[in-house]
Order: sequence, then structure tokens, then C-alpha cells
Amino acid sequence: MKMKEKIVNLKKINDFTWEIPKENGMNVPGRIFASEALLEKIKNDFTFEQVKNVAKLPGIVGYSLAMSDAHQGYGMCVGGVAAFDIKKGIISPGAVGYDINCGVRLLSTNLTKKEFMLKRNVLMKEIYKSVPSGVGKKSEFKIEYKEISNIIKEGISWAISKGYGNEEDRLFCENEGKISGADYKKISQKALGRGMNQLGTLGAGNHFLEVQEVEEIYDESAAKLLGIEKGKVAIMIHSGSRGIGHQVASDYIKKMEDEYGYKHLPDRELAYAPIDSSLGKDYLSAMAGAANFGFTNRHIIMCKLRESFKKFFPKSELKLVYDIAHNIAKFEKHSVNGKKIEVLVHRKGATRSFGPESEEIPVKYRSIGTPIFIPGSMGTSSYVLVGTKKAQELSLGSTAHGAGRIMSRSEASKTISSKELKNELDKKDIVLESGSLSGAVDEAPKAYKDVEEVVRVSHELGIGKMVAKLKPLGVVKG
Repeated sequence: MKMKEKIVNLKKINDFTWEIPKENGMNVPGRIFASEALLEKIKNDFTFEQVKNVAKLPGIVGYSLAMSDAHQGYGMCVGGVAAFDIKKGIISPGAVGYDINCGVRLLSTNLTKKEFMLKRNVLMKEIYKSVPSGVGKKSEFKIEYKEISNIIKEGISWAISKGYGNEEDRLFCENEGKISGADYKKISQKALGRGMNQLGTLGAGNHFLEVQEVEEIYDESAAKLLGIEKGKVAIMIHSGSRGIGHQVASDYIKKMEDEYGYKHLPDRELAYAPIDSSLGKDYLSAMAGAANFGFTNRHIIMCKLRESFKKFFPKSELKLVYDIAHNIAKFEKHSVNGKKIEVLVHRKGATRSFGPESEEIPVKYRSIGTPIFIPGSMGTSSYVLVGTKKAQELSLGSTAHGAGRIMSRSEASKTISSKELKNELDKKDIVLESGSLSGAVDEAPKAYKDVEEVVRVSHELGIGKMVAKLKPLGVVKG
């Protein structure tokens, strides 16, 4: 990185909006959505510098944005959003993220907390056994080369054709679980090989599977439409495209550096190709394929969960509320400087927040907006929100995707003990199933920002409307 200092000129627009004026090669201003409390946390790393660097990229329009959960990432900050003119702009793997289509899937159930708690311990162990988790963990699925190419092309429609899930599940996925334009020929053999044995696996890092209680409802009508009921159990799945997405990112970052160089970049980690170039188009096809694998991966995990719950609760019903990506680049139409234009929106650790009536939303939800899920951090609550038209005016139809780190993984591992984490989870009556307690400390609540403050900013700024609060009961981590 070329970043040497963290001194940034910030202008306060309102209580939750801060602007970095255009300077030193920036093509557009930067904007950060945060309360003063969150801003102090964000200042502790190079997020502001990364917002400025993205603002220097060719063809960027509007603003270089950072959501309320923003923290330093690879090239572009996590929580970053940027739109590029489709003729003059670029596509950058660093502004999409290594875990392409890392995202969240929420399931509602017909079980009460009381019913679940009677069998919580044995069920959580069953889930941990049935959904492989951890670095490099392999799946029970043995996928042939032809099958992986079909997954790349078809997304969750492939899984449904094989008897996993149903057509209703497909309707409640972003883009119905399939990004168009995917081409497995644009994905390296190494990347395909990594995906062939990881379908239906959780992974490590901040990925999790969490059984939750619907503790509070803030919007009764929206909650009812989503099928979320106070006192009932819900399940959140947070995973992505695993090794295939990581390899696609690595492959194309190198290809873009080889083709276009990097000495002209504000940060080498923002290697890019023009959108309309052959290389740019190839990456978009490969990214779409990895994204389709990510949708299918979460779908297979959901099907395994349904089987696990049926063992202990034969009458259980696990219904898909929605599945949404938060590491992706997508062609969308947005109003920029008073004119509606088509742009390529990069969201890295940010969630779509489209308001009511958008054609991008399942018909059932068009009266309320895009379902949005903002997970907590293992020991803290998660939130369900819905998208707003204001978000489409202010934030390119985007909002936060999680709590956002305040400690690096290494710092968390050094400063938080296994005993401290265990005591905190025991105090909150949360069961953790993990490879090891010591391996989970870098995901402890102390390593993250206050998720309630992150959600409050989204809600009060109007770029996400609060619907429900979900309290963790049992967690599976890699």
C-alpha cells in the first residue's frame, strides 16, 4: 500500500454523514456514514485513505462510500461501495473482495425457543457434524467436472434439479440464486478444483451458522410478510464461495497487474481492468460463476440444516426468508447528479438496500423493500432490516453488512483469552460448536464494533429500516 498517514480532511454533513472533499487526484468526494462514536473507531485504521484511493479510480461516479461498519480491507475498505461509468469505468477484484458472494441466508422456523432449548445441545452437535467448517474443510459431495461447470452456470437451479430444496427457495434469493453471464471457461482449473470438494461447507474466519431467537419486532407488518415471529427460532447462515472465489480473485489480480501494470495505481491492491476490455469481461464472467457457487453453497447448507432439524423435530419447517450477497459487483441503474444512468456498483462488505417497488426484489416483498441481514459477532444480536428508497438516493442502494472489525485477527488472538470468551458466552447462555475455543477468539464480540450502533446509523439515516432483533442461542464456527 502507498498509504503513509491517516490525516484526512473531514467535513460534517449531518450527524451520520461525513465527507472527504476532492483533493490530490480524487475524481469524486468520499462519504462515510457513521455516528461520532463509530467514526472514532473507523479512524484507527486506514479506512479513510482507502476511501480516497477508490475515489481516484477511473470512471468512478457520485461518491466513494463507506458504510457504518467500515474497516480497513484489501485495496478497498470492507463496507465500501463505489459505482463506475460502464464506458469509462473499471472493474477491480480488490473492490469486490476475495470471498466473492460472501453473503447471508436467513431461515424462519415454526419452532419456539422453548421447544428448541429442550434439544439444543444435541442438535447443535448434529449441525456441527453435518456442515463441515474450518479452513480447507472438504464436503461429502463428490462433484464431477461437468457438475461444477453446471453449478457455475446455473447456481441454485442446479441444486434444485438434483432434489435439494424447491422452486420457492429459488424465488427468495437475490437474482434467484443465479448471476447471468457466468462462464466456467473463464475460471482456472485450480479454482474449479478448489470448489469441487467444498460445496456445502461453512469455511472459517467470520463465517458462521447461528440459531437465534426472534427477540424483538420493530415493524410488525414487515415481519409478518417475512415470516418472522417473536419468540420463534430463526437460523442465519453466513458463508461464501470458499476457495473458488478466493482463487478467482487471486488469478485476476495477477492478470490485471500483468496486463495493465500497477505503478500508476493509488494502491497496488486496487489492480483493475476497464469494464469494456476483454480482461474486464472475463473477470465479470468468472466472478458471476464464483457468485453462483456461493449461492449454491449456502443453499446446500440450508438443506443439510433441514435434515438435521427433522431428526429431532420431525414436524419442523425451515423456510427461506431471503439470501443476499455482500461481496459482488453488479450492473444497476442509479441516479447520479440528477440523471439516471447504468453503472457497475462494487459492494465489498456491503448489502443491497433497494426500496419498495423495485423489480430486483421478489414480488412478495416489493411492498416493503429488500430484506437485509446485519449479523452481530457470535455473542451479540443480529438484525433484520428492509431496504429504502432513501438508500437509493444516498448510498447507491446500499447499507452495512455486519458489525465491522475493530481488532485484526492477530490482535484479537493476542488480547482475548479462550477463558474470557467462554465466560462471556456462558453468561449469555450461548452454545458454541467450534473446532477449538482458542481458534474462535479472533471472532469474539470484543473484536468488533457495536452492532447496535451500526444498525442505528442505518435506521436513523434512512438507508435501512429496522424490522427485528435476533438473539443468538447456538453458534457453529470454523
